[in-house]
Amino acid sequence: MNFFRCLSLLVVISLVGGTIAEKANSSGGMVWATSRDEAELVEDSGVVIGEQDQIDGGFSSLDGMLHWAIGHSDPAALKEAAKDAQKMSMDELQKRQVELKELVEKLNMPSDAKLMQIAVSDLNNASLSLEDRYRALQELLILVEPIDNANDLSKSGGLKVVAGELYHSDSEVRKLAAWVLGTACQNNPFVQAQVLELGALATLIKLVNSSSTEEAVKALFAVSALIRNNVAGQDMFYASHGYIMLRDVMSNESLDIKLRRKAVFLVGDLAEFQLQNTEKAELPIFSDRLFLKSVVDLILVLDLDLQEKALTAINTLLQLKSIEPLILRDFCGLEGALERMKLQLKESMADEDKRDYAEDVESLRGEVELIFRAKLGAFVNHDQ
Repeated sequence: MNFFRCLSLLVVISLVGGTIAEKANSSGGMVWATSRDEAELVEDSGVVIGEQDQIDGGFSSLDGMLHWAIGHSDPAALKEAAKDAQKMSMDELQKRQVELKELVEKLNMPSDAKLMQIAVSDLNNASLSLEDRYRALQELLILVEPIDNANDLSKSGGLKVVAGELYHSDSEVRKLAAWVLGTACQNNPFVQAQVLELGALATLIKLVNSSSTEEAVKALFAVSALIRNNVAGQDMFYASHGYIMLRDVMSNESLDIKLRRKAVFLVGDLAEFQLQNTEKAELPIFSDRLFLKSVVDLILVLDLDLQEKALTAINTLLQLKSIEPLILRDFCGLEGALERMKLQLKESMADEDKRDYAEDVESLRGEVELIFRAKLGAFVNHDQ
């Protein structure tokens, strides 16, 4: 059975799982089933593996292979296969199960630890081609998603090797390396600490200024994952003037909207962390006029997602003690911006495709306006 025949079998088996369960329930039998239909599998199959990469240790698991197979299949053809599967008899479906079991036995896939070891070894090979370097990083991107695997990669020294790829001359390599580090750091204090010790944060902050949008987006993703809910990471971020990077990204209208969304989302995240850790002195950037204005200006950019994220950040910032409402009104122009935004959203609500989202954003805008006016009133009364 050749490799692509194996992949075809995997896809068909995944699609007929629900049918097997349905028929087994009616006959009292107990057989393999999956609750995921082909549409869900196609949606979740965002993993990219090199086309030349067949079975040479390129998949971390049967599930990873299945995702790759579905991701490289025609969605329309998958739906047709699902319909055909509904016509199969119980015997035919069970026969497919037997074939799948034989397939798994023949593949004899190596462990995740072994696959990570192979990928890291490849990266250490200075003569490795760019295509193979991409492949190694793409494999690690899949493998580090489970926290245990990310921890194992850190303990084995693999993170140091990946961090070294941030200095590679090729933009795609740097992008993938940042992506791997960000994925490994997510909700993982142990790996966050290891990556911070490697000094990767300052490098990632610089990469956000890359002329490549995708590299910049993945670098900012890694920065966010590295400092989220991490006091040491945030202290390093501010010491490395990361807030200036955020301000520049938010205020640069020529940058890709995805990058500006990620930047203001991180601002809201940092403000929320400050709000939840009241024992920690509020950082001076939250009272920096230029920084605050770069956030406020985003609520007038004609992108509902960006506007929503900016409003959410402002909502949190308004709850910090160091925020001065007069600065928000007089220097940042928040009062006037909220009024103009109300008119923008009214126009968006006239568009049937945008109406529901625009109404949600308007509700948030109204909430922010109430909080702002209350804080402004309290400040003026106290001053008198």
